[in-house]
Amino acid sequence: MTSRRPRDLEAERAALLAAADRLLAGTPLRSASGKLTVSELLRESGLRRDVAYGDHKDLVEEFQARVKAQNATPAAMQQLADRYSEVKEKLAAVTEQLAKERAVSAALRQIVAELDLELTHAFEELGQSDNITRLPVPRRRVRRR
Repeated sequence: MTSRRPRDLEAERAALLAAADRLLAGTPLRSASGKLTVSELLRESGLRRDVAYGDHKDLVEEFQARVKAQNATPAAMQQLADRYSEVKEKLAAVTEQLAKERAVSAALRQIVAELDLELTHAFEELGQSDNITRLPVPRRRVRRR
C-alpha cells in the first residue's frame, strides 16, 4: 500500500495562476513554444490534466477567456514576430546586395585576368622586337658617412 501525501489545492491554484500569467506575458519557464494553449498551461504549471480539469477547471476556463481577450498572441510574442519580420526583410536586402557584389567581383576578376594576359603578351612582343634600344639602368648613389 502506497501512502499519498495530501494535495495542496491552494498551491496547485497558485501554480496554475502563475503559469497562466507567465504564458500571457510571453515569459514561460517550462514551455518550449510559449503557445497559449491549455496543454502549454499544464506543462508550464507542472500539473496533470486530471488535476487541472478535476479541481481547477475554473482556472483553465479563465485562462482560455484571457487568451481570447488578448487576441491569442502575447505582447512579447508579437514583438518577437515583428522583430523577426524586420530581420527577414533586412536579410533579403543584404542577400540581394551580396549577389550584386559577387557579380561585380566576378566581372572585375575577369577584367584583371584579361589585362594580365595582355600585359604578358606586350612584354613578350617587346622582348622580341629588335629596333628598341634599352636605356641603361641608373646606378644608385651610395651615401658616405
